[in-house]
Amino acid sequence: MIARRQFILTLAAGGFLLHRPAYAQQAPKQFRVGILAAGPPTPNGKPSKALRDALQALGYVDGQNVVYEARFADGKIERLPGMAAELVQLKVDVIVAQGGMAVVAAKQATSTVPIVMAPATGDAVATALIASLARPGGNITGLSDEVAELSAKRMQLLKEVVPKAERIAIIWNANDQGMTLRYRGIETAAKTLKVEVQAISVREPGDFAAAFTEMSRRKPDAIFLVSDVVTQANRKQLIEFAAANRIPAMYEFGYYVREGGLMSYGPSIEDSFRQAAVYIDRILKGAKPADLPAEQPTRYYLNFNSTTAAALGLPLTQSLLLRADEVIR
Repeated sequence: MIARRQFILTLAAGGFLLHRPAYAQQAPKQFRVGILAAGPPTPNGKPSKALRDALQALGYVDGQNVVYEARFADGKIERLPGMAAELVQLKVDVIVAQGGMAVVAAKQATSTVPIVMAPATGDAVATALIASLARPGGNITGLSDEVAELSAKRMQLLKEVVPKAERIAIIWNANDQGMTLRYRGIETAAKTLKVEVQAISVREPGDFAAAFTEMSRRKPDAIFLVSDVVTQANRKQLIEFAAANRIPAMYEFGYYVREGGLMSYGPSIEDSFRQAAVYIDRILKGAKPADLPAEQPTRYYLNFNSTTAAALGLPLTQSLLLRADEVIR
């Protein structure tokens, strides 16, 4: 009798388990991805669409198994440490740090939460953010700049477009160690090409008025803008100044050219975020940043604005146009 009763109870329990309602099933784990950006917020306040799309392609659906916590300093660098601490307090699973100063703030805020650098925010080895590309060590990995060869290539292209250039103004944020290293790389490349460097350092948006005054007083033959959150925020004024004073300018990213700049040579921001998504996926699946080799951008894009070139009286040779990835007309 007891055995029969036990058998019936077992069947009943099994039936209950088989017919449990769907809502009682264990929900999938929801990951929290923190975004720490030195620059302005996106229009919808969410992370880059390229990053979200890449993560969705890897199976991470916003609001279902991933939640984004985005913090944008909007150029106010002093806000970064507090924002980084806030993301740590929210117990995010990974922080995507956008901008060299954002990486520094994140590193100071935590030694345990994984940090992914994206886009490339300077030479991460030279600035001691990671130990090496192959073995980053610590809790940081992601994308790092290549300085020497990239600086030489950019200067070579600028001289090809403006062969008579003898003095080039280099504008960079001297408060950012990574951007200062870029400046030094460009300075070295300029010496090789026997070009005089007109060094113009800026540290905050208000410094651009003095930069324009200096270039008006001593007009350079060309301008090279090193891009970071401070210089990026003033790009409209610089593009307009260069146009009004008929000064050719080299930029590091394609969006400057789409906004009226003459030329750019550098990686794609969207490509960088797609690479970052792969890092995030591997980290959320258990990989340690210390064991994930940091990478440098794998492709660089050459862009020209032919309307700006014509206004400056600079003929773009067939050789340059054939090498261009994009020509804005």
